[in-house]
Amino acid sequence: AMERVELLNYSGELENLCALKYLNKIKDDAVEAMVRIQMDLVLYHTMMSRGTNFRPSDLSSAFRNVNVVTYLKRLFAKGDEVIPERIKREKPILHFATHNLLAFCEPVFKALGKKVVVIEIVRHPLYMLIQQTLNREHHMDPSGAARQFHLYIKHGEHQLPFKDFGQEELYLKSNPVERAIYEMQKTTELTETFKNEYQNQFGNQTLTIPFESFVLDPWPYLKKIEKLMKSRITRKTRRAIKKQKVPRKKISDGIPLAIYKRCGWEPPSSNLTEEEELEERRRFAIDNGAN
Repeated sequence: AMERVELLNYSGELENLCALKYLNKIKDDAVEAMVRIQMDLVLYHTMMSRGTNFRPSDLSSAFRNVNVVTYLKRLFAKGDEVIPERIKREKPILHFATHNLLAFCEPVFKALGKKVVVIEIVRHPLYMLIQQTLNREHHMDPSGAARQFHLYIKHGEHQLPFKDFGQEELYLKSNPVERAIYEMQKTTELTETFKNEYQNQFGNQTLTIPFESFVLDPWPYLKKIEKLMKSRITRKTRRAIKKQKVPRKKISDGIPLAIYKRCGWEPPSSNLTEEEELEERRRFAIDNGAN
């Protein structure tokens, strides 16, 4: 909801291109060309609301965005040939919500240069554990596997998430909660390695924000985002923050949306402290067989 920032997009294409490069299944020049083409295509379509999500219940729906009127107007405005000039005039900022991409996003930085920034939102692993465990259980079910559109790798007769490359046997012998723990651990290690190796090249284009600190006091981080993106906090930004129940008195006091409940979110117990909330999640791990 900052000035010039577009409605968020989910981009499986971008994530899968980076995964292919991580697995050495695509050459540098090819993946970088594909990233640039994909960004241009999304921007072109976005400026006409072509492909914009109007499904009301989705998190990425235009109806959940404070600029919904803009996206409705674009549906009926002139498009096609006039779009390149409109892009030059309005200077829109594409906004992608990705999943643990920083560890693998070298091709994105190399393809887009100074035109890209990455804002990494980091959560305490215990706050992620229930959702990630449910994801692992869901992916093992045929109905869940049918909706997986990220790259998997073959290991013997099995197919595993590409992020478990190098720890295949550990993955196979682990139960769902252990798989969640090991994958979070590996992703964190890969991310920190990337940040350390590329600090001099891309360090001024990345910002790491601890989720738990942000929801309690967002404004210092929003100021950093504003500077990083050369954008501006507006009244619409404040409206969007308020809709997310931020700032909060308690970290786990989120929004009771159906998607969050399906992913394991429950309202926080009013009589539990933050430390006791974390202890509840440690107990979940033990009760579900974590060693």
